[in-house]
Amino acid sequence: MGKPDNDKDGAYETDLARLQLALVRYQQAAMKSGEKALVIFEGRDAAGKDGAISRMTEHMSIRATRVVALPKPTELETSQWYFQRYVPHLPSAGQVVIFNRSWYNRAGVERVMGFSTPAEQEIFLRDVPHFEEMLVESGLKLVKIWLDISRKEQAQRLKERREDPLKALKTSPLDDVAQEKWDDYSAARNDMLTRTHTPVAPWTCVVTDKKKQARLNVMRHVIKTIAPEEIAASVEAPDPDILFPFQIDAVGRLNP
Repeated sequence: MGKPDNDKDGAYETDLARLQLALVRYQQAAMKSGEKALVIFEGRDAAGKDGAISRMTEHMSIRATRVVALPKPTELETSQWYFQRYVPHLPSAGQVVIFNRSWYNRAGVERVMGFSTPAEQEIFLRDVPHFEEMLVESGLKLVKIWLDISRKEQAQRLKERREDPLKALKTSPLDDVAQEKWDDYSAARNDMLTRTHTPVAPWTCVVTDKKKQARLNVMRHVIKTIAPEEIAASVEAPDPDILFPFQIDAVGRLNP
């Protein structure tokens, strides 16, 4: 079972520091070898993407690490090939790029909110596995993470956002419909994961109601996936009750 999400004995901070050190060691090796990695964070609103990313990157190189969170496309960008505005942000040798939401907007928020047409969404779901296969074949290490949260916990976190002035910059008009359109987001998620989970670019799912434990397990997974063996071996495996590979016949492990 997953560990309690508390830090009474300092265990969380100890584990966090150890995992951050492993990420620093990984990045030192990657900058020397020229390896490049792309980590995609997707998930429901308030599922903890920002917190997980900030803990991951806290001690990583500013020059070799980029966090990309693109705004809504401009009029010019909407006329381009859909993937075009993402390509310039892909990593070069020795770099780690983290997408805080990505091209999967087309299969998620755009579908639920009607920001693109059903035909455009279908083309995306058909094309993205091939696009990601080309990225991997080019030598890029690709990690795709879906962060899931219960409806009750999401409601609580969205409430905290609205009431805490320090979280004002995290609020979005889309927050107002996250609960209202919960079922629509569930359907979009299930379709997206099922159709874009491939052997070359698999999805990994994280249950994030226990925020601290989710962060630690995300970091363990990333290290295990992209770091050299000697570094990966120094980190324990993720808790399978919190983080697990997506399985097409096991969508029920995610929140309905």
